[in-house]
Amino acid sequence: MQPKNELESINLLDLKPIRLAEWEEAGGRVVLVRPAPTSKRLRRILDTLTFWMSVRRIRLDEVGSFSWVRLDGRHSVREVAAALREEFGEAAEPAEERLGVFVRTLRHQGMLAYPGWDEVPAKGRSPITASSGSGADP
Repeated sequence: MQPKNELESINLLDLKPIRLAEWEEAGGRVVLVRPAPTSKRLRRILDTLTFWMSVRRIRLDEVGSFSWVRLDGRHSVREVAAALREEFGEAAEPAEERLGVFVRTLRHQGMLAYPGWDEVPAKGRSPITASSGSGADP
């Protein structure tokens, strides 16, 4: 795992984020299940209280759903932005900026990770799940 301050010098477009949150497809859209906080610090009490008082299932819009399925650790943010542009045209613009905000927000919420920068569950123990056959490659 790299120091966080070194991450500032890395181009987000080159990273290949991986999904950590459980998810499912419902009505053609992705529904994320926010993970419970795992902090062992004093802040855990506040984090846990906030978690239980907030939304735990998040239904993504069409663009977010399209992006989520492709953020699988094999596609870079740049590749996903290009696929967004191809699929949605002008409606996705500005694609890189929009996807960047999406990826950073999901990482902050513990739903995505940057391999090599964040702790990632060991193979075979990954919380990445999908019902409805969502695990197929896009």
